[in-house]
Amino acid sequence: MKRSEVDRSKLSPMMQQYMDIKDKYEDTIIFFRLGDFYEMFFDDAILASRVLELTLTGKQAGLEERVPMCGIPHHAYVSYVDELIDKGYKVAICEQLEDPKETKGMVKRDVIQVITKGTRIDSSIDSKDNNYIASIYDFNYCYGICFADISTGEINVTMTEGDHDKVIKEIVRNNFKEVIVNDKIDREIVEKLRTNYEVLVTITKEEYEGRDYEYIYKNVEDIRLVKTIKHLLYYILENKKGDLHHLQPVNIIKSSSYLEFDDNTKRNLELVETIRNRERQYSLLWLLDKCKTAMGSRYLKYSILNPLTDKNQIEKRYDFVSLLSTEFILRDDLIKCLEKVYDLERLVGRITYGNLNAKDLIQLKSSTEVLPRIKEILTELKYDKKIDTFEEIYELLNNSIREDAPYTLHEGGLIKSGYNKELDELKSISSGSKDFILKMEQEEKERTGIKNLKVGFNKVFGYYIEVSKGQCSLIKEEYGYERKQTLANAERFITPVLKEKENIILGAEEKIISLEYKLFMDIREVIKRYGQSLQKTAKILSEIDMLQSFSIVSDNYKFVRPTFNDNKILRLIDCRHPVVEQVMKEKYIPNDIIMDHTTNVLLITGPNMAGKSTYMRQCAITIIMAQIGCFVPCKEATLPIFDKIFTRIGASDDLVSGESTFMVEMKEANYALQEATENSLILFDELGRGTATYDGMSLAQAILEYIHDKIKAKTMFSTHYHELTILEKDLKNLKNVHVSAIEEKGKVTFLHKVKPGAVDKSYGIHVAALAKLPESLITRADEILNIYEKKNVKKETFTQTSLFELDEKEVEEKKNEIEEKIKNINPLEMTPMEALSFLYELNKEVIKKK
Repeated sequence: MKRSEVDRSKLSPMMQQYMDIKDKYEDTIIFFRLGDFYEMFFDDAILASRVLELTLTGKQAGLEERVPMCGIPHHAYVSYVDELIDKGYKVAICEQLEDPKETKGMVKRDVIQVITKGTRIDSSIDSKDNNYIASIYDFNYCYGICFADISTGEINVTMTEGDHDKVIKEIVRNNFKEVIVNDKIDREIVEKLRTNYEVLVTITKEEYEGRDYEYIYKNVEDIRLVKTIKHLLYYILENKKGDLHHLQPVNIIKSSSYLEFDDNTKRNLELVETIRNRERQYSLLWLLDKCKTAMGSRYLKYSILNPLTDKNQIEKRYDFVSLLSTEFILRDDLIKCLEKVYDLERLVGRITYGNLNAKDLIQLKSSTEVLPRIKEILTELKYDKKIDTFEEIYELLNNSIREDAPYTLHEGGLIKSGYNKELDELKSISSGSKDFILKMEQEEKERTGIKNLKVGFNKVFGYYIEVSKGQCSLIKEEYGYERKQTLANAERFITPVLKEKENIILGAEEKIISLEYKLFMDIREVIKRYGQSLQKTAKILSEIDMLQSFSIVSDNYKFVRPTFNDNKILRLIDCRHPVVEQVMKEKYIPNDIIMDHTTNVLLITGPNMAGKSTYMRQCAITIIMAQIGCFVPCKEATLPIFDKIFTRIGASDDLVSGESTFMVEMKEANYALQEATENSLILFDELGRGTATYDGMSLAQAILEYIHDKIKAKTMFSTHYHELTILEKDLKNLKNVHVSAIEEKGKVTFLHKVKPGAVDKSYGIHVAALAKLPESLITRADEILNIYEKKNVKKETFTQTSLFELDEKEVEEKKNEIEEKIKNINPLEMTPMEALSFLYELNKEVIKKK
């Protein structure tokens, strides 16, 4: 039965209430609170029963047919919500807003929050990753992008040009969990995000118009950015419904402040996860993350994806990393303190919003306990940012919240003795009940002479006196016993005295639970006032934690402090790939990467598996490490500040959109050519191999010439088109380098050492042999190769023509090699055999060049 098919006039009052609420939340699964269960009905029940593997039943709702229903215990709803959210659904939590015991008629119910991928604020989300929700606002000629992590209160906003691919690249690069778009947006973007990237997308034109959260954007002058922020705020506030004043004033992102790169670069360099397994292990983030707090790990990941371009900021980080390595005793003290600091950012979020428990306050107490010592250490280290110590919060929590407090807030056991006088009196009454029961039991045994008499308690009947069937005859009327319950082998009784005591005890326990909850919420209100200060301190601690991590890895892995220059000189001596070095079993072979002001392009040749891709990747990773403030895996490092990095490494078909490897390759190359500046780094690995040899080689040469003449960016270009190496003669800022290998007795040994100059052999068949292809296949391939080599067909590489105009000075006159050889010999000094041999070699060269 579908909800749309129901005759609502026949529904029961409770189901009519459900239908009215569901009308407001059409695109969500409603968890409808009924007593101790959350129930789902109609289409929600059918969907949830399938996804969550629940039993689908029916419920009488005033109709002839039972409506579909399934349910879950209210105390265990979190895991079910997690599963639905992970699969891309939205869940609305509909609670009873009144106590059924105190209400006549229908209990009021309403949705207290809608939980989605991007609006989570609980402890279920990944502690080491930001949980971003974003608004993409289409202004026809450009896009506003506002993204927030509600769990921490962080909000950022920026603008980007009106290009579909750019917007999508930004969304994917930042790993936004959920995206809100305005109704003017091109539906192609929405479809791509939903289909290709499985992003939860909601279309809405609504904007926030209230005053309570104006502080978030009051200092933003660009009305387009304000509109984008309001667009996101409306959705967040409409769904979360609680107090969200932990949301911080917005941070305006200027692209010039950060080293830019897209998702391809992030993936190809394996910055935060590996390509193969999409796991954190063996990524750059995995290597550098020696942080002691979740906040530090999140800040490190953000920094890796957003390296700085401000030299002064970077140098400040270097200074502190150096100091920590020198003052290692203070660093050890700092680390021990940081180990006791919990996730202050998310604690503040939960405290403000109200979905906290006693464990959250215990964690806050542990964190604030070590802040005075951290402040002392930072003062000794002359760190330029100050933290607050919050001694008053520590004192309050130390005096009030029990260390063994339960997770739930409605069972008591939250507040320490001595904190509240009224609570202590109630606890005294309650604790006295045990003594009273023992005393009464002893008195009743003596009074009645019934030796096996017991005084007990259960939640259904309260306190009772239990007498076995065989002893019931000993009970006299003057004892005042009133039969309450009959069991198979015993009878249970109550007396006026016992009933009176029961009312006092149970009344005290109810009051204890109620009073403890009130005191707990009062404590929460006090701490809420410190929210902004706690957030500021949390940010500073995040950075400190990241920098101590840099100090540890720099010491452990022998990283060095880089120096920056304004002369476009890139000089990395004995550079290593930091992750490969740690995971490989053999000794890592370091290499120099040198591009001075006269060299912009390195053309890299060499066999497969020799390390060309690793050589290129380690250059980019070293630059990123340098610009996040970390020392680098080199013996010596001098480099300029880069503004952008572009990579095309590895082949990948875009199967979803039906684009071939070559089309993807060309699109990525075009993106680099359009966006790169002379301060950028471009890495192209085997560009052009996705098409026919002559096509690929021609495109590769044209791209090299374009970069060399027009863009002038630092570029590393690896290729198997050995014919391209002749370009070194025509392109003055291009240099050939190669990764060396030795061939002995038909076997090849890769030296992984990069040397000047070019090679003209790929050793592809040797690599195939290493991959253990069938021996007969390898032999046959070798035979075919010999046939091709004997044909002496040399592909001609065309030198630069009028595609790009050059100064006359740059065009060097070509020399005839055969003519030069003849000039350099003296025929009168040659024997007849030498002359014949020389003539034979000249003849071979002439034939070869035809």
